[in-house]
Amino acid sequence: MTDQQNSAAGPAQLAPMPEDWQRALAVVAHPDDLEYGCSGAIAAWTDAGREVAYLLATRGEAGIDTIAPAEAGPLREREQRASAAVVGVDTVEFLDHADGVIEYGTALRRDIAAAIRKHRPELVITLNHRDTWGGVAWNTPDHVAVGRATLDAASDAGNRWIFPELTEQGLEPWNGVRWVAIAGTDRPTHAVDATPGMERAIESLLEHRAYLEALTDEAPEKYCRTFLSGFAEQLAPRFGGKPAVAFEVFGR
Repeated sequence: MTDQQNSAAGPAQLAPMPEDWQRALAVVAHPDDLEYGCSGAIAAWTDAGREVAYLLATRGEAGIDTIAPAEAGPLREREQRASAAVVGVDTVEFLDHADGVIEYGTALRRDIAAAIRKHRPELVITLNHRDTWGGVAWNTPDHVAVGRATLDAASDAGNRWIFPELTEQGLEPWNGVRWVAIAGTDRPTHAVDATPGMERAIESLLEHRAYLEALTDEAPEKYCRTFLSGFAEQLAPRFGGKPAVAFEVFGR
């Protein structure tokens, strides 16, 4: 199909996210990554009785210029746990990689593979792993490293000969990951209706109050509502007119 035909037909439509799963593991670099990316979808999933666990590579200790890391790390951990609870997530784990200087490599892949073996998800969620946000803003090395490592670890987790020490630790291989879904992508393929979870998504992002107060002079609730509803509305023409949370889904 030519570009002209694509234009005449309108934007490519996003498919609904798969629904035949029970457990998901969301793996990101920092507190607030999921709240900016996809907590509205997570609220809808937990409402439906699905289990979602969070795994964060860092505690976000380098994320607030006015607060020293030793204080910021515990503060942001508390905010993340409160934020997760708003959308029905009780399990929040941290890997303690260093914020801002996460290194892609076998150590990170091993840690994520271990979590996948532990939680045994069918769906794994992560954040944009590409160099830019839509070609207009540079992505952070942490997001790139964690996103890429998560895609790789979904396969590593099922191979008993990669990281055999995990089996020795009692973490048996798990080859049950069926999809890896990337939030914050400029190449979305699937979406979830954002409307049912939007208010909780806003409340969830608002729990990161210390971070937000350092980030913007705008009133926190206005900032969160404008940001999240704005992105959701932008996707409506591609999802049957419904505001949406979008993902790029890789099947396995």
